[in-house]
Amino acid sequence: MVIDFHTHIYPDKIAARTIEALKHAAKEVEAFTDGTLNGLLQSMDAAGIDRSVILPVATRKGQFDTINQFAWELNQRQNRVISFGGIHPDDENPEEKLQKLKEQGFRGIKIHPDYTGTFIDDERYVRIISVCARLGLLVVTHAGVDPAFDVIHCPPEKGRAVVDRVSRETGVTEPFLVFAHLGGMFVHRDVEKYLLGSNCYLDISCSFKSLMRFCETDDDDVVSVIRRHGAEKMLFGTDCPWNDQKQTLEHFRELKGISAEEKELILHQNAGRLLKISD
Repeated sequence: MVIDFHTHIYPDKIAARTIEALKHAAKEVEAFTDGTLNGLLQSMDAAGIDRSVILPVATRKGQFDTINQFAWELNQRQNRVISFGGIHPDDENPEEKLQKLKEQGFRGIKIHPDYTGTFIDDERYVRIISVCARLGLLVVTHAGVDPAFDVIHCPPEKGRAVVDRVSRETGVTEPFLVFAHLGGMFVHRDVEKYLLGSNCYLDISCSFKSLMRFCETDDDDVVSVIRRHGAEKMLFGTDCPWNDQKQTLEHFRELKGISAEEKELILHQNAGRLLKISD
């Protein structure tokens, strides 16, 4: 089994213009699907990927109901993709909203500090992450540089401070945060300094310089992170549609320096445990 823990889709009626807008904002980054559910399923079939996690982003206050209704309906009508929920740091009553997501069967939420213009250690995000930790909802956050923005709202040092603070204040010992893009795009040295070995997961999306130009890390960096952070706290992800799922999976399978057993942890066993799915 293979689980892609980091993908995106959009409602059919807005997918085309959303993809074009994001391509332009990110300096013409390439898209490998049309941004729809069918496009992702076709990509998964071509790549040999069994499940994909959809990560919606609330970019402004007031989108909670619309985004999460779309996500909930996705989860009800099929089981090949598993959509997380989304929340904005300015949304009111986050405890109530997150409890609702938990009751609806969501396994986690996605946040994007750059799109909301809010640093990861802002009290609003700390509050949201703390509630999720207590509820057993995983939080996936964009980390490091986003090519569409000039400010890094989730740098590794702030991310580590949040992990330590929420762990201390909630008493939750299981990792509750996933830092995307090998812990932080374009800030790899700070990832090594602050995040490796800490109580969090990292996904490997957008981590291979040979596959995309918006990347500073190469195969040796990825292997080093897995070795130092621990394969049991790593997740396979592609950031589809912004990377090709088939190409990324094939590249990961060919990595030297990590064992077949470690690759299985990263490709599906860790994600399967977090999502409560089995082979």
